[in-house]
Amino acid sequence: MSLFPVFRKKNSGEIARNRLKLLLVADKADCSPEIMQMIKDDMIRVVSRYMDIDSDRIEIQMKKLKQPDCEGFSPVLYANIPIRDVPDKGIY
Repeated sequence: MSLFPVFRKKNSGEIARNRLKLLLVADKADCSPEIMQMIKDDMIRVVSRYMDIDSDRIEIQMKKLKQPDCEGFSPVLYANIPIRDVPDKGIY
């Protein structure tokens, strides 16, 4: 395993698998894969400011859930962000 996983080269199968997952999520969310990738990139950028995350294993999902206070369904974003470490920066 590389000391710097950010710089490890991804194989074409892994890249294709990630693109397919993003395409399936975008299809469920009724938005483009480009928008889903922008959301994922923004989440990586923001969360990385506060903790060390495994950005290669982040999973995002969009679902439509029935809301109790209205008749329709609302989109909901779920994110699974593996955390490697939460440094003590004196926040708490």
